[in-house]
Amino acid sequence: MTALGDRGTLALHGVSFAVHSGEILGVAGVSGNGQRELVEALVGQRARLAGQVSVMGEPYNATRLENRRLKVRSLPEEPLRNACVGKLSVAENMALRDFDQPPLSRNGVLRFSAWRKRARDWIAAYGVKTQGETAPIASLSGGNVQRAVLARELAGDINILIAANPVFGLDFAAVEEIHTRLRQACQRGTGVLLISEDLDELLELSDRIVVMSEGRVVFETSAALADRKVLGAHMGGGTHHRQPIIQKKAA
Repeated sequence: MTALGDRGTLALHGVSFAVHSGEILGVAGVSGNGQRELVEALVGQRARLAGQVSVMGEPYNATRLENRRLKVRSLPEEPLRNACVGKLSVAENMALRDFDQPPLSRNGVLRFSAWRKRARDWIAAYGVKTQGETAPIASLSGGNVQRAVLARELAGDINILIAANPVFGLDFAAVEEIHTRLRQACQRGTGVLLISEDLDELLELSDRIVVMSEGRVVFETSAALADRKVLGAHMGGGTHHRQPIIQKKAA
């Protein structure tokens, strides 16, 4: 996949990788090396100049219909800006993916009571601290916005979850909970694409790690055999070759 950056120059140069069912693929890199553009191109916030994305063998262009049919979810960086409507309630934000589907809608009529009931269930299950499901989501702390978005994105069956710096700026309790949820999704067969600037997080959670530098994937290794110094060298752009995959789970 190739995509332009905000200034009209290439930000992604033929980036290519695969995420397998039941694994966490970590994407490492120093900030500003194409990770943000990669996520935006995957979730439909940035046009792709060339290349293609497929999910379960089908073309994927990040439309709402494809997200539902192919079971693709995302947990973007800065969720209040990228995954929520701040003035809407917690319940309304939790319903953004499926407000027009049963049981949240029936015969074309939106069932707001069903939205609120499900939101109360998710608030309890995910420990979202809020004045209630009718409170504006912008009134929540960062960790609780992230929990609310996670509840929405992890509902039901999922083939692929794209998570970008999912615990940035959060307290220890929120970090542990979100990491646990990512592991649980993986155990249920979800393929998780984890983009993070925290190498410790990637080494702890990932099955495989790829490194991005200057808009390219320059290195790939199993996390179990990853060497922190080697990863750092590639992240810093010191060497640009690609190591074969050593270990991966079956798709």
